[in-house]
Amino acid sequence: MTTVTSATQQQNLAASTSQATASLTGADFNMFLKLLTTQMQNQDPLDPMDTSQYTQQLVQYSQVEQSMQQTGVLRNILSRLTAADMAQASSFIGREAQFDSTIAGLSEGAAQWSYSLPRDAASITATVQDSSGRTVARRVLDAGAEGRFSWDGALSTGGTAPHGAYTLKIEALDASGNAVPATIRSVGVVNSVTSLSGSVMLGVNGIELPSDSLVTVASRG
Repeated sequence: MTTVTSATQQQNLAASTSQATASLTGADFNMFLKLLTTQMQNQDPLDPMDTSQYTQQLVQYSQVEQSMQQTGVLRNILSRLTAADMAQASSFIGREAQFDSTIAGLSEGAAQWSYSLPRDAASITATVQDSSGRTVARRVLDAGAEGRFSWDGALSTGGTAPHGAYTLKIEALDASGNAVPATIRSVGVVNSVTSLSGSVMLGVNGIELPSDSLVTVASRG
């Protein structure tokens, strides 16, 4: 079943606003007003507050209020942008996608990757590792410059690996025994779109991958 869900509608603005401004909400803001009012009410009639000081505090009050309003506006804008990004990403559901990631999910279907080499390799070995970096499977692949690798979860020691995220490593050598670098991409069918902390995530075979790592999208079949 495909779904489009939102895990959060409130965006974290800590990266774009200072910590002091971000903390001027609720009780902190009310305390600021209370202190300013108390100071004005308890002035010495014989030695009132200097006009420049009074003006300075009023300006400070205005700046604090304006900063809070701007933060609220930015939060609303980011929330709308995220909703728009999710609506656009929902068109990927049911389509095969490739991601700039060596991590693929093993769930109801096999974990899949594509790989490409800058030149032909005489020998190619695929190594699958679990989330702790432990090698769980190793396969010898056909020689060439590109291809796909599908892993059904069968372990080198026997049995079947549990569902989860797995990483693929490719070791390739040319006819002279020189190492050939490989570009690896995770492959799978998108089945969900989720908003998480301001980022749009695509659900693929039991794991979530960021939409900004998406490389290609193609129709199935």
